[in-house]
Amino acid sequence: MHPKPRVAAVSYLNTVPLVWGFQHDPALREVFDVRFELPSVCAQHMAAGQADIGILPVIETARQKLDYFPGTGIACHGPVRTILLISKVPYAQIQTLAVDTGSRTSVMLSRVILAERFGCTPKVFARRANMEVMLTEADACLIIGDPALHIDPENIPYLCLDLGGEWVNMTGLPMVFAVWSARKELIQDKYTEAFKASLRYGLTHMDDIVRQQSPIRGVSEELTRAYLTRHIVFELNEKDYEGMRRYLDLALRLDRVSLPGGVTA
Repeated sequence: MHPKPRVAAVSYLNTVPLVWGFQHDPALREVFDVRFELPSVCAQHMAAGQADIGILPVIETARQKLDYFPGTGIACHGPVRTILLISKVPYAQIQTLAVDTGSRTSVMLSRVILAERFGCTPKVFARRANMEVMLTEADACLIIGDPALHIDPENIPYLCLDLGGEWVNMTGLPMVFAVWSARKELIQDKYTEAFKASLRYGLTHMDDIVRQQSPIRGVSEELTRAYLTRHIVFELNEKDYEGMRRYLDLALRLDRVSLPGGVTA
């Protein structure tokens, strides 16, 4: 391993509070070598040995048989705002689904909800995140991450389902999208505490984050703040991990994912 663990972090807005301390707190800056990519690319770098630790979609943590650092991650306890299933037809009639493959957990979540809630298993194919273009080729599309913040679900001429909210309504459990993942030998208390400290630093500097990130992401400060403080949950507890285990169980039925031993909090 390199002198400093190589950390693959997600370039979406929802990761900013998690890594704010690593970027701005002098006491934390030298702990990791942090690099930013899409969630799916983080997973690729971990699989290829190009990163030692990654904020991975939970489905990829399972597929790669990795462990995770407890206490921090990306989750929701209701509508998440940035995972939108948009459809031209009633959900039960979706036969084709165009997806933005930036997050593999979100793609699998769409498949799980459509199967469990609406009894359909559409053909899924990848396209660049553009709602109108995607809907010329498919019955429905999945828009995730920052591109979803540029869509107002109340003002589009299509059905729109927030998959975070739908998961919570369907299961009564939180939805965990990503966790800091690594091989078991790297799950050390000093790194767990570093991830928690970086998040604490971010949460106490939310005004700075909102002020900086709003123009970068091209969304209002009001929406940026609401997203990071009302929609996304960063501090995870046993209830969140119960939701994660339920999600992986349902994903296994659809995808025959090989789960790691002892997926626990």
